[in-house]
Amino acid sequence: MKKISLFLAMVMLLCCFASCGTAEQVKIDSVDDLVGKTIGVQLGTTGDIVIASEIEGATVNRYSKAIDAAIALADGKIDAVIVDLEPAKNIVAANPKLKILENTDYEPEDYAIAVKKGNTELLGLIDVVLTEIKADGTYDNLVKGFIDTPQDERGDYITGEQVGTEGTLTVGTNAEFPPFEYTLDDGSIVGFDIEIAKLIAKKANKTLVVKNTLFDSLLMELDSGSVDFVIAGMTVDEERSAQVDFSQSYYTSEQAVIIRAE
Repeated sequence: MKKISLFLAMVMLLCCFASCGTAEQVKIDSVDDLVGKTIGVQLGTTGDIVIASEIEGATVNRYSKAIDAAIALADGKIDAVIVDLEPAKNIVAANPKLKILENTDYEPEDYAIAVKKGNTELLGLIDVVLTEIKADGTYDNLVKGFIDTPQDERGDYITGEQVGTEGTLTVGTNAEFPPFEYTLDDGSIVGFDIEIAKLIAKKANKTLVVKNTLFDSLLMELDSGSVDFVIAGMTVDEERSAQVDFSQSYYTSEQAVIIRAE
């Protein structure tokens, strides 16, 4: 069994942090109550550029990691965190002092894999892999292993390094976004997205190299050629689509609001 990730260990410290703060009792029963509040987001995410920035009178505090926003929330420094639903579930599962606000009704959003504009060969290979794994049950098994299974029970679904004989394929990601990508105690980067990246490299008979960087820097890394493709729970939108080419969707998510539990 793989060790529990460093992310989870950090989140479990939230209880300690929360007990040190003197959080003002802020009542948030619906998204309407976010007006005028202080909201934490991960820099460059949909929660940042689409949701929080449009809330009337809100102060938006931007963090490089969702965990840092969660710590600030538990410590009473902010009133809510907006982040994608699955990472939100991972955070609150580790800390009973936080919860997900119900009935937010945000629009569904599609995650896809990004390649540099014009890289039709790699994009075609990625789409073939996604089509195949959706058809043969591999995708459903990944959902079971990473989306439906608690973080400390995913060891059987984490495969070893992908090694090929036709060179390397470098994927860019931000390993602060469980269950899609996160870091274990031994430093290895794992997750739902990483398993898909391994399958892409396997199809190309290449060794997968994982480059971990800030989410907000991923498309710049792609444009510079530092990485060959990006998989990081990245939502397809008009602005990003003007910069990169996206694969078919591989996951549909939505935004969630984390608040302090009463």
